[in-house]
Amino acid sequence: MASYLITGASGFIGGHVAERLVRDGHQLRCLVRQTSNLEVLEKLELELVYGEITDQRAVEAAVDGVDVVIHLAGMTSARRYQQMLEVNRDGSWQVARACASQPRPPVLVVVSSIAAAGPALRGHVRSEMERPMPISNYGTSKRAGEYAAERFADQVPTTVVRPGVVFGPRNRDLFPIYHSIDNWRVHVILGLAPPQISLIHVEDLVEILLRAAERGHRVDPQAGTPGRGEGYYFAVCDEYPDYARLGKILKHLIREDGRGIPAFLPSPLSWLVGGITQLVSTMLGTSITVNLDKVREAHATGWACSTKAIREQLDFQPAADLRSRLKETANWYRQNGWLKS
Repeated sequence: MASYLITGASGFIGGHVAERLVRDGHQLRCLVRQTSNLEVLEKLELELVYGEITDQRAVEAAVDGVDVVIHLAGMTSARRYQQMLEVNRDGSWQVARACASQPRPPVLVVVSSIAAAGPALRGHVRSEMERPMPISNYGTSKRAGEYAAERFADQVPTTVVRPGVVFGPRNRDLFPIYHSIDNWRVHVILGLAPPQISLIHVEDLVEILLRAAERGHRVDPQAGTPGRGEGYYFAVCDEYPDYARLGKILKHLIREDGRGIPAFLPSPLSWLVGGITQLVSTMLGTSITVNLDKVREAHATGWACSTKAIREQLDFQPAADLRSRLKETANWYRQNGWLKS
C-alpha cells in the first residue's frame, strides 16, 4: 500500500478522498489548518499535520516521505484577488517545491478546476488540448497554481485534474439549488441563455484522482504547451445540462408533484446582485459565494468539457448516470435533514 498526503483534507472533496484511501488500506497524512473542521477526519485512522498551505516548514513536514500528494487546498472566493493568489498560486508552488526537494519526489496530483481552462464556445465541448483562457479571478488564480506546479514538473511527476461542478453528500455549494426547489419551488437562473455546465459526483471524482495518481500521464515541461495536452484531465461526466435543464431534472427528483418554476434573472439584474453582494462582502470583511466573479462565469458561453482523456487514458467510466447521481444526493440531503420534503 502507498502513503498519501492530502492538502485541503478538511474540505468537502478532501473528506471523501480521505475516507476512500483509509478504506482501501493506504497510509494517510493530512495537512490541515488549526481552524479546520475535522468532524470527518477525526473518525478516520490517519496522521494530521497542522499548518497553512503557504507555510514552507509545515508543507515540507507534510510531504516528507510520502508516495503521492493530492493537492486539494484552495480558495474559491475571497474579498481580494491577492488573497486568492496567495492560496491558489503560492500554495501550489510551496507544495510542488517541497515535492521536488525530496530524495524521491512523490507523484503530485494538482486538483484545479475547469475554470482554469476557461469556457467553451457555445455548443462546443472543450478538450484538454486547447489553450487555457480563464475569464474569472478564480479561474486565473487556479491557472496560476497549475503553472506554479508545472515549473517543477521536470523533477516531480505531476498530473493536473480539472473538476467541473462537484456535488454529492455533504456538499454545500450546489445545495442552495436543491433547497430553493424544495422550499419555494423556484430555481433561479442567471441570464436568459444559461451555459451548458460540466458536473461530477464526488465519488466519481475521487476515483479519477486515484487513477490519475496511479496511471495518469504526467505534465511534460518540454512539450511547449503549458496548461494543455499531456498530463491534464477534465474530471466531468459526459452529460452537459444548462442551469434551466438542471432545474427541470431536480424538481422531479425533489418534489413528489414535480412542480418547480424557473426564475430567469436578466443579465443586468444579475450583475447588479453580484456587485451588491461583493460590496457587502468587502464591508463585512468576509467572502460570499455569489459575487461578480461567479456571475461572470454564469454568463460564459459554455462549460462543456471532454471526457475522452479520462475514458481512454484512465479507463474511467462513471458508476451511474447524472440523473441517478443527482437523485442519490437528494436522498442524502433528505435523510440528513437538509431537505424537508
